[in-house]
Amino acid sequence: MNFKSCLSHEENTTMNYTYQDYSAFSVNYDDFPVLCVKESNRQFRLWFMPTFHSIICLLGLAGNILVILTFFYFRRLKTMTDVYLLNLSFADLLFALSLPFWAANSMAEWVLGLVLCKAMHTIYKVSFYSSMFLLSFISVDRYFAIAKAVSAHRHRSQAMFLSKVSSAAIWVMALIFSIPEMHYTTINNNTCTPYSSNSDKLRVTVQASQIVLAFVLPLLVMSFCYSSIVHTLCQARNFERNKAIKVILAVVAVFLVCQVPYNLVLFWNTVITAQGGAKSCSYDNRLLYATDVTQCMAFLRCCLNPFVYAFIGVKFRHDLLKLLKDLGCMSQERFFRYTCGRRRSSGATDTDTTTTFSP
Repeated sequence: MNFKSCLSHEENTTMNYTYQDYSAFSVNYDDFPVLCVKESNRQFRLWFMPTFHSIICLLGLAGNILVILTFFYFRRLKTMTDVYLLNLSFADLLFALSLPFWAANSMAEWVLGLVLCKAMHTIYKVSFYSSMFLLSFISVDRYFAIAKAVSAHRHRSQAMFLSKVSSAAIWVMALIFSIPEMHYTTINNNTCTPYSSNSDKLRVTVQASQIVLAFVLPLLVMSFCYSSIVHTLCQARNFERNKAIKVILAVVAVFLVCQVPYNLVLFWNTVITAQGGAKSCSYDNRLLYATDVTQCMAFLRCCLNPFVYAFIGVKFRHDLLKLLKDLGCMSQERFFRYTCGRRRSSGATDTDTTTTFSP
């Protein structure tokens, strides 16, 4: 039996042409975005982050707790630098306590909820900004105590009041500068992050302000103050001069080694983000490696600050050893062996400047 098509000859021709044209159509997949695989970076973080975060956390907790105990045990808040050092220890201790959450966020999916997510980033930024500002104020105080000694002695009665007011202002400023991350931090792709994507415009603003306020500004202040202090010490004829200069150089070196690499990578990340993100997947992965490594170097500041700014001081080191003796961690004989000779040799220079710059 023959069946005739219900369509006309022209319609059949049109349908046949259309079908053949569609079958010959090819898709250009170059126009579609390709997912950047970051499995190697994820595997790197699984061992790198918990290892270094654990080391920094333990050292940070031990060092800063010892500083805080020494201050309160001996009631040693006698100078502006003492007040700033105590606040610096609280800021670094606060940051060290947040490191386990940072390690958990880098290793696996974030399951602790939005409140802890926001708290982790807020604590980090508050402690970060306050630490940088306190380091700047310590350098300013040392500048007036050494380079402008006459002027500093004239206003000595007001120093403690000014140090407490300025410390409170530092914490308030640090909290204000942390508000953007406190507000925008969320859980994105099972990760606690303040940014929605690598090309987020908010990310450019936050990172740029962090570089200026928490690195460039403190670096300029510290550079001016410490260069002036070194110039003043070079003109003095004190036999402790060279040792004090070495301590200042150590303070500057630790700051530069910890902060410069991370801020350079952060600056370049900000530039790449402002341009819409990295064009190459391999280049994006290399930036992630650089960010992880330099960020851990920057995190080292919370455990190095007690050694650089507190334990190197003659009076503070003596008080620390006495605290360890009173707690039963050191024998009486060992305490006298560590302190007697050194106290006799440094007694002539045991002034308020020994808190930070005495060997």
